[in-house]
Amino acid sequence: MSRTATHEKIIVALDGVDLPGAGMLVETLAGSVGAFKVGKELFTAYGPEAVRMVKNIGARVFLDLKYHDIPVTVARAVRQAARLGVRMLTVHTLGGPEMMQQAARAVREAEPEEARRPLLLGVTVLTSLSQPDLQTVGFMEDTEKLVIRLARLAQKSGMDGVVASPQEIGLVKQACGADFLVVTPGIRPDTAPADDQKRTMTPAEALRAGADFLVVGRPVTQSPDPLSVVMRMASGTE
Repeated sequence: MSRTATHEKIIVALDGVDLPGAGMLVETLAGSVGAFKVGKELFTAYGPEAVRMVKNIGARVFLDLKYHDIPVTVARAVRQAARLGVRMLTVHTLGGPEMMQQAARAVREAEPEEARRPLLLGVTVLTSLSQPDLQTVGFMEDTEKLVIRLARLAQKSGMDGVVASPQEIGLVKQACGADFLVVTPGIRPDTAPADDQKRTMTPAEALRAGADFLVVGRPVTQSPDPLSVVMRMASGTE
């Protein structure tokens, strides 16, 4: 992934916008970023039409629905997502190895609209969670150790990579190898507020740490000039 152009590593999250607003953003930014994230909000409101809208404009889709259910249910959902022709999609690593293995098998066996299969990513620990948050729900393990354990499990289960905070990029690469993808939300330029993210980095810091893809939402979507924001990110000035 080191040879990938910087702007192609940027994924813009289409959160907090309706379908027409998302379409305007995609039209504005297509060609300047690598993909657009369709998450729970947009997909719940508009379903597969949101995916088709992005694809019809000629851009790639990161379908971030974080599937987490019994193995057969997740495998069936993943198969349908693959057939939509998305470039990447997510499942929760906490669903366990059998769930991830069946999801990986479903992606390989699906018949996507495009020639290549989607990249399958395992979500480790949400960037909105801090160590005290994890302890509250029963995870006494250090956050970094938990992320590494889940990343290794995801790799062993057939995932292409994981979603992890910028602070764990180097640790995941060290544990799982340079070719195991790390997609990082929690990206905040110096001038942007952290919002509800707790484990963050600037785009330049995350890229230096070895991130394969950066997911950024509100700093772009709430900007009066989203194109200039992504251009600064791609140039390393944010």
